Amino acid sequence: MPDTTTRTVPDRTWAWALGALPAALLAVVAGLVVTGAAAPSPLFDPGPLVRWGLPAVTVLSHAGAAITVGAFALCALVLPAPPRAEPPGRGADAAGQRAARPSRATPGDGRAWSLSARVGAVASVVWALAQLAHVILTYASVVGTLGGPDFGAQLLQFVTEIELGRNLMWATLITALVALLAAAVAGYASAAWAGVLALVALVPTALTGHAAGAAGHEIAVSSWWLHVAAVCVWAGGLAVLCVVAAQLGRDLADGAERYSAVALWCFVIVAYSGVVNSAIRLGSPSDLLAHPYGRLLLLKILLTAALGLAGWAHRRATIPALRTGGDGGRPGAAFWRLAGGEVLLMGVVIGVAIALGSSAPPVPQEPVTDASPAYLLTGNSVPPFPTALTYLTQWRLEPLLALVAVTAVVVYVRWAARLRRRGDGWSGARTFSWVVGMVLFLWVTNGGPTVYGSVLFSAHMLQHMLLAMVVPIFVVLGAPVTLAVRALPHRRDGSRGPREWLLALVHSRWAGFFSHPVVAGVNFAGSLVVFYYTPLFELALTTHVGHLLMVVHFTLAGYLFANALVGIDPGPARPSYPLRLLLLLATMGFHAFFGISIISQTSLLAADYFGWLGLPWGVDALADQEKGGAITWGIGELPTLALAIGVAVAWAQDDTRTARRSDRAADRDDDAELRAYNAMLAAMAEQDARPAGPAGAPTGPAAGDVRQAGPPGEQARPTPEP
Repeated sequence: MPDTTTRTVPDRTWAWALGALPAALLAVVAGLVVTGAAAPSPLFDPGPLVRWGLPAVTVLSHAGAAITVGAFALCALVLPAPPRAEPPGRGADAAGQRAARPSRATPGDGRAWSLSARVGAVASVVWALAQLAHVILTYASVVGTLGGPDFGAQLLQFVTEIELGRNLMWATLITALVALLAAAVAGYASAAWAGVLALVALVPTALTGHAAGAAGHEIAVSSWWLHVAAVCVWAGGLAVLCVVAAQLGRDLADGAERYSAVALWCFVIVAYSGVVNSAIRLGSPSDLLAHPYGRLLLLKILLTAALGLAGWAHRRATIPALRTGGDGGRPGAAFWRLAGGEVLLMGVVIGVAIALGSSAPPVPQEPVTDASPAYLLTGNSVPPFPTALTYLTQWRLEPLLALVAVTAVVVYVRWAARLRRRGDGWSGARTFSWVVGMVLFLWVTNGGPTVYGSVLFSAHMLQHMLLAMVVPIFVVLGAPVTLAVRALPHRRDGSRGPREWLLALVHSRWAGFFSHPVVAGVNFAGSLVVFYYTPLFELALTTHVGHLLMVVHFTLAGYLFANALVGIDPGPARPSYPLRLLLLLATMGFHAFFGISIISQTSLLAADYFGWLGLPWGVDALADQEKGGAITWGIGELPTLALAIGVAVAWAQDDTRTARRSDRAADRDDDAELRAYNAMLAAMAEQDARPAGPAGAPTGPAAGDVRQAGPPGEQARPTPEP
């Protein structure tokens, strides 16, 4: 029977989490009434069941998504899992090992993790069913009726042939996979995979938002996904923490503090993505007061700020009270008062957000009419004629990649400063290299190379080569994994934090395979052929998700290859320096051959894309492709030379370190190794200097003493006289 003497939170805290659902529904109803989005359409009315059922199902779907993501985020990042049972058949040795193993000594040990996993599994099923209902009601709202003799056949056509229906159906299928995986969660790895897949399930829904077909499509998709993903981790994590708090016992303070750190990052992401979303939906700041949508958005901003203040109160007052036993000896009371109220407030915020998603913003989110061919293909206006200056001045924000670059710089600098504060050194040159690499990454993915890379093959290849060959060198020289392992705190209660996850990833079999120097080289060079000579290239040009996957793959492939040659981060078993140079030359030779093959092409790659752009500059697409091949061939020379110099320098430094180690060892043992070597040479010289006997006579013992060898271990016998 579980011990309840150390519980600091009443079991009724789960009621606060459940109370968020009706709060969200009330907020949706109020928001739809304010904006008039639920009023019957003058053209056709699908009926009150569809008008009010669709927002209600959306609330249920969002709640299921938030609880699912939040539950597995807690399992992966906050809570200690139950200790694993020993494999059978070890007898007394296993019992001795269990006795010697340190215990976390918490009565609620592992129960909170198991409960969180069960909550996530149930929520994922609710999410999948609500998502399916969302597909049906969305179709009914489009056609204006629910039911009818041909409703099923038309619904099938909607989810297979119409883009909106396909995206919603993909979201439903992935959510169903999440439910299947959630039912099998049994440890940290499976919990992490369930959480990641749940975040992936939000991607198709992001493609169906307000600006899915309007100008700024990339901004809308990335910012919406960032916004919803952060809200799910933040709100869902707190709701599940309220449910499992009674099982945490003395671990509640640690759990609340870890969740608070995660929530702080979520708050920053929510604020950032919210600003980006608002910028493409509001014509001017005055719309916040002049338009119903703006007034509802202003309410959401105020409520989000209140949530931020509540989180600040957690860090400043509630968590210290949990550790010291404050609040009149009932530290759990402070937790459930603040956390419970915060959950209810989050439910209201989610309801307001859903009402905003169902309302028309001030700026119409419809495609531009009579657009140019370039706009129809890219979703963006044609940039000015490319020059060196416009490559520096033309920018197009990609919210996700911009956030990655800025966050990487901030976190790296904070880690380096943390090492210096505790007296450990960290190279300023490595910090400078990392900052340069991230600034270059920001420009390549948000600046001129991206703006012109969507309309010019040559600019696309410039972007590709910088991502795959230049940025990774600066990143590798920054040694981010080494810095993270030294700077991040180590957890001792069995849970997994960022440091534990990073080490688990670096030492995993998948990472060991892909970071092997030969595999990394084949991946780095072979990916070029697979990508550019298959439909993957056109998919990356025509879809935003494909573009993001291209950026991630080639940047990571370049990092793995450069790290195998000149890196110090843990991971691959690096070959000897001569073999590294040979691998570099072989890979770069293939790279040059690929550039020549592009130059020699007599037909366009992605012809249905580049051949129909109709740019006003009079661009010859085939000539521009040849220029791109020349860039591929030529731009590889400098990075190759830099890597070769890096390998040579590392080789020289390794020889110098080896010589220094030998000198220090000689000083410690008075050159014992050298003296032993000289003694061996002297013995060999003495043996060679012995006088030889008469010709044909043995030079060893006398002839009469010669003995015949026998089997090993048997005494030799005298040779008989003839």
